[in-house]
This record gives sequence, structure tokens and C-alpha cells, in this order.
Amino acid sequence: MFRWEEFSGIYLHRGYVDMRKSINGLSVIVQNDMKLNPFSKFLFVFCNKNKNRLKILYWDKTGFALWLKMLDRSSFIWPKKLDHEVIELNRDQLKWLLCGLDILKMKPHQELCYESVS
Repeated sequence: MFRWEEFSGIYLHRGYVDMRKSINGLSVIVQNDMKLNPFSKFLFVFCNKNKNRLKILYWDKTGFALWLKMLDRSSFIWPKKLDHEVIELNRDQLKWLLCGLDILKMKPHQELCYESVS
């Protein structure tokens, strides 16, 4: 099981992936298509064409691990394919995605920075 705080980044592959791919196939996608290091402290997120299965690949110091979530009656709201294949997520966005929310429409309040009260 992974702990969120152990990872320094979360990267989502926007294209759909054949869910028959396992660790070897997904790590090749990370390296060749996403142009990222599969051995880094990142989570890599993939989805199938039906958008009802999601896989998260990560390296845990001794080997790769693969996490799968399969929905029975629903689908993930997957970002549409745009100019680039990779999108960086924060922890909140990944949690939103897993809960069925549209991560591109969810925006927190703008952070305000003041120097004085008067």
C-alpha cells in the first residue's frame, strides 16, 4: 500500500491504455511515451477506454507495485486528450478523480497574500 506523502509527484497518462498491460508494459509507456523515469518517486496513473478501470504504477524501492480500481456501475471522468499526453496532478486532484469528480473543473479558491491589514 502506498502512502501519499512518500511520492513527490503524480502523473496522469491522458491516452487510454489497454488494461491487459501490466507492470512491464506500463513502465515502458512511462519511459517512452511520458518521457519520465519509472523508478522515480512518482505515481503514474492510467485508464482504459471504457473509463471504468484505473491503474496506478509506482516504484517502492524494492520493485514495482501496481494498484487497480475497477468501477462496477460508473466511470471515471478522464481528462480529454489535448496537445500533451501527460498531466501533473496534486494529491487532491487524484483523490477527486478516484471519487468520480472532474479534476479539470475542480478549482480551489485563489490564494491571497497580504502584507498588512490597513
